[in-house]
Amino acid sequence: MIANKKYFCASLLIAAVTLLLDQASKWWALDVVGLASRPPIEVTGFFNLVLVWNHGISFGMLSGHRLPLVLIALALVIVAVLLKWLASAHNRLMVAGIGLVIGGALGNVIDRARFGAVADFLDFHLYGMHWPAFNIADSAIFMGVVVLCIESIMHAPKKRS
Repeated sequence: MIANKKYFCASLLIAAVTLLLDQASKWWALDVVGLASRPPIEVTGFFNLVLVWNHGISFGMLSGHRLPLVLIALALVIVAVLLKWLASAHNRLMVAGIGLVIGGALGNVIDRARFGAVADFLDFHLYGMHWPAFNIADSAIFMGVVVLCIESIMHAPKKRS
């Protein structure tokens, strides 16, 4: 049973927009810019476009194992759990966070199904420190988790002393 259909639909809209932005940005990077067949592009002194195929999970962990079907199945199970959680959503922060995570997870699932790996192409570096390449889906998942953490802190039950 869905607690608030308006919230449920809003979260699905956030997920759909996230998924669309992620897939459009990957299409742009791969097909328009052609990152698969060219060297990295320096955009600014701290940002490059460079194609990295991530066969693992966050930050390339487990990349040596090449388990796209396992990672697809795991992501889909997580999406199903999030949809169940979404059915009981009771505030806008929760709705936004869940929508971002679902959209990002599905964006990376599509990559794994199409390519066997996730296309990461946003590359930031500053003062000799280099962040691993990522994509819009990764950003959405990260932001969604941050929003859900903030929501859980803001709406945690107050303990009586």
